[in-house]
Amino acid sequence: MSTPQIIAYLGPAGTFTEMAVRQMPNAANAKLMPVASVVEALDAVLLGNAHRAVVPIENSIEGGVSATLDALATTPGVQIFGEYLVPVSFNLLAPPGKKLADIRVVLTHPVAYAQCRSWLAKNISDHSHIPASSTASAARALGDGNNADAAIAPAIAAELYGLETLASDIGDNKNAQTRFIEIGKSAKPNPKTGSDKTSVIVELPDDRPGGLLGLLEQFAARGVNLSRIESRPVGDHFGRYRFNLDAQGHIEDEAIAEALMGLHRFSPKVIYLGSYKKADQSESVHLGNNADNDYTSAQAWFNSLKG
Repeated sequence: MSTPQIIAYLGPAGTFTEMAVRQMPNAANAKLMPVASVVEALDAVLLGNAHRAVVPIENSIEGGVSATLDALATTPGVQIFGEYLVPVSFNLLAPPGKKLADIRVVLTHPVAYAQCRSWLAKNISDHSHIPASSTASAARALGDGNNADAAIAPAIAAELYGLETLASDIGDNKNAQTRFIEIGKSAKPNPKTGSDKTSVIVELPDDRPGGLLGLLEQFAARGVNLSRIESRPVGDHFGRYRFNLDAQGHIEDEAIAEALMGLHRFSPKVIYLGSYKKADQSESVHLGNNADNDYTSAQAWFNSLKG
């Protein structure tokens, strides 16, 4: 009998991260390992305690998840093998017997609290907020001496922790989503599907006018669309930044390969994070005569010039 795959994820049970894990093809037969932080999840993979880790990287409202972006930049030996989208819907949960009129202290993650401010201001104007490490941990911690009356958490947390739902779908943006990535040890990427994304981290070579433009031109000149670009400070001194980029396409695409080689010539530090299938399964197309057959034709023409 084969050993079940172990997947580390941000716990405890009932988090949005666990919902992302449940989308993985092999999740039904896997052993789930809840951890307390992104760094702990990546370390579990590197140490061999988990085969894969699933962590959040981007929220449609709040943007990039800094803890994940920084961990990917400073943890060699890991790679992205997939991504998953999870709709973000928050409920107000409380111990049995509590009524909405009883709520004065709300426990939840700061991002969840920020996304429910309008509903809270309208329905519980006189309240205070206690930050929690996650929405699920907030639900689990109700009644543990933290003086909280209710928690904002996913619907699944009510059943897991014996709570009642006082209000459903209280988030200000009903279309909010969080994107999660599947992390493993660095290895050969999954094969090209035609619906792919390539992620890299690039540091600017120096602080000068046009530096960022030179970085972006590596993609623009090859018709490669960027679906995400976010900056994070390198941390050694002011003015030093690294850029987290998601490019449409796979490393097996000639346009992506050329862009990566251009980045390597441009920057002293390029971190390849992986090429993987996109969650929305939309086609990856490179514009402006940058399909693979265009590169093949151009190479044949050039070779003919050399005789």
